[in-house]
Amino acid sequence: MVWLTAAVAVAAAPGERLPWPDKSGPTFDGHAAAEDCAGVPTTWDEASGKNVAWKIPIEGAGLSTPVIGHGKLWFTSATEDGKQQYVYCVEAASGRVLHHKLVFENPEPEPLGNPVNTYASPSCYLEPDAVYVHFGAYGTARLDPETASVVWQRRDLPCRHFRGPGSSPVVFQDLLILTFDGIDLQYVEALDKRTGKTVWHTPRSTDYKDLNAEGKPKADGDLRKAYHTPVITMVDGQPQLISIGSKAGFGYEPLTGKEIWTFEHSDMNASARPLFLPHQVIVNTGGSELYNIRLDSTARGNVSKSHVNWMRKKNNAKLSSPVVVKGRIYYVTDKGVVFCVDAAKGEELWAKRLGGQFVASPVVIGDLIYFCDEVGTSYVIRAGTEYQEVAQGLLSDGMRASPAVANGALYMRTFNSLYKIAAK
Repeated sequence: MVWLTAAVAVAAAPGERLPWPDKSGPTFDGHAAAEDCAGVPTTWDEASGKNVAWKIPIEGAGLSTPVIGHGKLWFTSATEDGKQQYVYCVEAASGRVLHHKLVFENPEPEPLGNPVNTYASPSCYLEPDAVYVHFGAYGTARLDPETASVVWQRRDLPCRHFRGPGSSPVVFQDLLILTFDGIDLQYVEALDKRTGKTVWHTPRSTDYKDLNAEGKPKADGDLRKAYHTPVITMVDGQPQLISIGSKAGFGYEPLTGKEIWTFEHSDMNASARPLFLPHQVIVNTGGSELYNIRLDSTARGNVSKSHVNWMRKKNNAKLSSPVVVKGRIYYVTDKGVVFCVDAAKGEELWAKRLGGQFVASPVVIGDLIYFCDEVGTSYVIRAGTEYQEVAQGLLSDGMRASPAVANGALYMRTFNSLYKIAAK
């Protein structure tokens, strides 16, 4: 079975379907598959138990979104001090914990220096025969999805994360592609997903424009830091890895790591994933800028002046990824304002202040968009040319991890628990 998307298709074994194999779902853009949408509740309430199928406690901290397949959910957690990092496997039907496995131990982890991030923020990537877990420079491993046993692991890919890891892995053909944008090193690394051996290594070519007379950085820190997870799409029949770092974005050949094009931006700490329209990519660079860039075979070298269709300079999302529905971009700022922007023109269509703080990315279920804030309130709106709120859901615990959808249920990871939201 194959799910088609503007990004490269996700393939599964015959007769098998992975409803949510990646942090952003089966099409890498926050959209649930049509067969998973039926029956997903728009309202729930923990106090009354309305539409809360089960709730289980989670040990440790983490922002990774559950990935779902084989009737199981996989996600990571870590101790607050980062010295131990775990993977969870939970039975979707019952909430029973099948595995709670210690994957890596770190005697002296780098301090986070960030009140939002954790030592278990990258999400897993799921295939029919593999679960890939990633904790940035602290380690990467392939696990057996039946036993959670380690098939291979790598702990020799360096990076000073400074404010913690955030980039999740992606798979293309036989490659597991990892992104490292730290304060000392910035590069993309492709591993053979069967063996864990490096296939290619590509340093960022970014000119940070902050070197002193001796050619050394004037100061380290956020200027080089990013949390971005790339997406692979087809451009005039050829695959491209679209990857956004601090101060620059890139298109790479996913099989070789060769840089195809780059564009410069003035932002840092990019975390939102790219979104695609025909021959266009929508890029959020970290909160200050939102771009529409033309994607075609003429994109070569520096395309900062030649291929930018429009750029929006203010009122953009910072941590929560946008979604595109029927040619319109929807996103929520960290201060709780929802915006709807025409994707082709960059024109603002409407804005609505919800209030609160938002880190989790929204999910799209049919024509409904679910936004979840840090205190436990979720807002369900209908995609359209004006703001239309359908319902609200309430949990007793807030969340920063993005929700996932499978088989008519919504799975929500809060600070301390994992919930299955489904009609009883």
